Amino acid sequence: MEHTERILNILKERNIVPNQVATAIGISDSLFSKWKLRPTSKISSEILVSIADYLDCSVDYLLGRTENPEMNQ
Repeated sequence: MEHTERILNILKERNIVPNQVATAIGISDSLFSKWKLRPTSKISSEILVSIADYLDCSVDYLLGRTENPEMNQ
């Protein structure tokens, strides 16, 4: 699963509207539309970290490197 698909799935599971995330982290709403159309679209590391922080999960989880969403302390 691509990281964009994982992000969109988490938003759906948590009933979070994409524009909430966009507004909170300072990106355009259109980026989420782009990701829906092209799940393989690349996300900068800075935006990926901001999304992980907003969702309170690890970047590794968003990237599919682990199935554990918890951030390691």
